[in-house]
Amino acid sequence: MLKIVFLFLMAGGIPVAIAMAGASLIYILASGTMPPFAVVHRMIGGIDSFPLLAVPFFILAGNLMNNAGITNRIYNFALALVGWLKGGLGHVNVVGSVIFAGMSGTAIADAAGLGTIEIKAMKDHGYDTEFAVGVTAASATLGPIIPPSLPFVIYAMMANVSVGALFLAGILPGVLLAILMMITVAYFAHKNGWGGDIRFSSSRFGKAMIEMAVVAGWPLAVYGLVQAGAQPQLTVAVALVVLFAADRFFRFQAVLPIMTPVLLIGGMTTGIFTPTEGAIAACVWAMVLGLAWYRTLSWKMFVKVCLDTVETTATVMFIVAAASIFGWMLTATGVTSQIAEWVLGVTKEPWLFLLMANLLMLFVGCFLEPTAAITILVPILLPIARQLGIDPVHFGLVMVLNLMIGLLHPPMGMVLFVLARVAKLSVERTTMAILPWLLPLLGSLILLTYVPAISLWLPRAMGL
Repeated sequence: MLKIVFLFLMAGGIPVAIAMAGASLIYILASGTMPPFAVVHRMIGGIDSFPLLAVPFFILAGNLMNNAGITNRIYNFALALVGWLKGGLGHVNVVGSVIFAGMSGTAIADAAGLGTIEIKAMKDHGYDTEFAVGVTAASATLGPIIPPSLPFVIYAMMANVSVGALFLAGILPGVLLAILMMITVAYFAHKNGWGGDIRFSSSRFGKAMIEMAVVAGWPLAVYGLVQAGAQPQLTVAVALVVLFAADRFFRFQAVLPIMTPVLLIGGMTTGIFTPTEGAIAACVWAMVLGLAWYRTLSWKMFVKVCLDTVETTATVMFIVAAASIFGWMLTATGVTSQIAEWVLGVTKEPWLFLLMANLLMLFVGCFLEPTAAITILVPILLPIARQLGIDPVHFGLVMVLNLMIGLLHPPMGMVLFVLARVAKLSVERTTMAILPWLLPLLGSLILLTYVPAISLWLPRAMGL
């Protein structure tokens, strides 16, 4: 009955969160097995979680970066780095998304923020609108894969796994996705005879490489000093002062924004702060850059960003709360155990289960928002994955990537609708523009599904 009521409400156009909570309430009233107040009690208990405190702070950090003019700096840095390659702005699109992914944590923020700049620039340089939309949509999927990641936080809470381990697990897959997308851009550039979009400049490229060296060398230097016996907090404080001084002297384009994920991952892996504290640190870092250092964020804009964050957080938390009671009801009514028995009756081979799970998650991702999909699918699929010996961190990465690909599909793909609005294309034309880019995405999905070492090597190397 629970499943039937839920599907009926969904078919009637009811928002998924209300459908989940409503189906649970109707089932409780009809069965009479427990008081209706249990719905409210369970929903409140579902969001009474310390790791979930990271959600509003990661949303705020991404909004601050998006509204502080950081996207223009990232775009200019990526342009200097790869804009001279054949199909230059396509490569810039991918590299820019890799960098922005380390700040926003969501695909929609990437598509709406950086995508607006990238699509306009590509159209101005004579690229087909469809190509610009396709590469922007594909690269936007990097947002939740490269840390920090909002879906990873939700999954970690539902699956009771380490947020830090999930963040580390997303780094190498994110790099792999970016490489495959740049290969796809190179293919289109070769096919259409495109050249670079800026003239190669050794000074401009050299400065971009220096910035890359600073981003890579700064954490290594700090780690080396700490290992040598220096006090961690004092070392980081002094190193930050040196970093800001270097930024002022050399007028770097994007070193400080790129340092966001470096500081976040470094702080969590060294134990300086927890993931939740790291989310707060990311907000402080974004405020320092926007309000004090670059001075591109006014107090009026800051208030607006905070209000937008409250609205987004309320939406996400309501979905989590509704999914909590719905998932609990699925378990209490035996639905999850029945599904597990059926799946294990069909196969006990991990590779076949992963294939079935991928098909299911791709299908669900076309209809449900990622947060809702994660909170529904984890109680159903994760117990089966554990029984078959599949690592929950690896399974979490596969689940999030599936749901990100689902964001590119009608009828509910949010990235699809955002880019259709930005590029002023119909949903049908936007869908056709995205189709060729599903090849590298699905290829990456297959590789990451069946080669778990790609995602698990880094967490295991760090002892997580």
